[in-house]
Amino acid sequence: MGITYSNKELSTDSIVCGGSFKIKLSLTAEPDIADNPTDIVLILDRSRSMTGNPLKNLKTGAKTFIDIIDEATDSAKDGHIGGGSHIGIVSFSDTATQDTQLITSVADLKAAVDSLTANGRTNHRDAFEKALALFDPQSANAKVMVMFTDGNTTAGGDPEPIAAAAKAQGVTIYVIGLVGSDGIDIDALNSWASSPPSSYVAITPDEEELEKLFEDLAQNISKPGATDIVLRDMVSPCFRITAVHLPTKGTAALVDQNTVEWKIDSLGVSGSEGAELEFDVLHLGQCSGDIEVNDDIDYSDAEGNSADFPSPVINVDCGTVVTPEECPEPVDIELEGCDDFIEFDAGDVELSSQGRILLLDATLKNVCPHRRVAFAAIVTEVDSHGIEHKRGVKTMTIPAHTSASCRDVLVRCIKFVLSEDENTPAADSICGRRKFKARFIAHYIDSDFDCCPIL
Repeated sequence: MGITYSNKELSTDSIVCGGSFKIKLSLTAEPDIADNPTDIVLILDRSRSMTGNPLKNLKTGAKTFIDIIDEATDSAKDGHIGGGSHIGIVSFSDTATQDTQLITSVADLKAAVDSLTANGRTNHRDAFEKALALFDPQSANAKVMVMFTDGNTTAGGDPEPIAAAAKAQGVTIYVIGLVGSDGIDIDALNSWASSPPSSYVAITPDEEELEKLFEDLAQNISKPGATDIVLRDMVSPCFRITAVHLPTKGTAALVDQNTVEWKIDSLGVSGSEGAELEFDVLHLGQCSGDIEVNDDIDYSDAEGNSADFPSPVINVDCGTVVTPEECPEPVDIELEGCDDFIEFDAGDVELSSQGRILLLDATLKNVCPHRRVAFAAIVTEVDSHGIEHKRGVKTMTIPAHTSASCRDVLVRCIKFVLSEDENTPAADSICGRRKFKARFIAHYIDSDFDCCPIL
């Protein structure tokens, strides 16, 4: 079956500036259905909230799933599920119905799907009971349930014990969730699915994605298990990987501060198998707002399977960000392809110094709206005797923000140019170690004070 599921998720959807979060990578693989006969039950939600386009897209997705399994089992799209495999259909609303038994006729399966109409509430417990009853306990076939639902349980009892009993009997459970009008209980879906849940649960808020979810699952079920897996995940330069946890299978290590490599010798070769890797990520502070976490992610294995991962976005709240000093404007210079050198007159350039540049960031805490702040940064250099030497003072006005309440203001890129000369306390060479101290002074410029009126 190959890689049947791949996912990338974040431990949170928002952090403060300089905060951290976890990334979880998940993979699931299963043996080739052509060589490993499999009985699959599609459990399809036909409750009232599926009326209209959701049900239409569900039918298209389910029939696409059936076609892919048809071709995969005997290398021909001939209207017959081959290789000893079967598919059954169970649908549910107030109660569940076994719309077919475990059969091989593609026409009969599609007819059962096409006959579905939407009405009633959502009884997941009865759906699992009817689906479990379809399997022959004496059969050596692998057993798979694909549960689709668009809402919370609103009828019947607790489905979790039935799902647990099915898993105890060796049934692999996938769950596809559509966020419907009455919401969806993600924790419940995770408890029903096989473990780890991140490898067996897919959630979408868009019914137009249903066909693709069913198609991807069927495509991967039809491929062999995966060997010699190498997964490289590179995060955005706005972040840095600080720790890599032990994966549930295989080994993982940092390649550099932005890249982790995960290797697995084999996954899902003899049966359904999932694997997870978690690593910690730190925000570096140069980006804010909604940031796409992925920079690049690359998957390969010996069988040529593909694994598609989402590109999650995290919101980074750095408060109000002020950059009081702009960088110098660059001068454009062009060198033709065959030129060995170029002579260029840059005009008048003010010499700042020969030395190093110190960039400071500072966060002003709880600055109230509509009030400017007078802000000063003072830098001294400390020599080997602990004596401080003045190196510069910057004063600036931080503009007022217009947020509804007091908030932090990040002042970025306060630049000090530090010369290298005979008065540098610790400089035996131009690359000598130097120590500095920075002090900051801030107070409001604007206040509610008014002079007494002149009479």
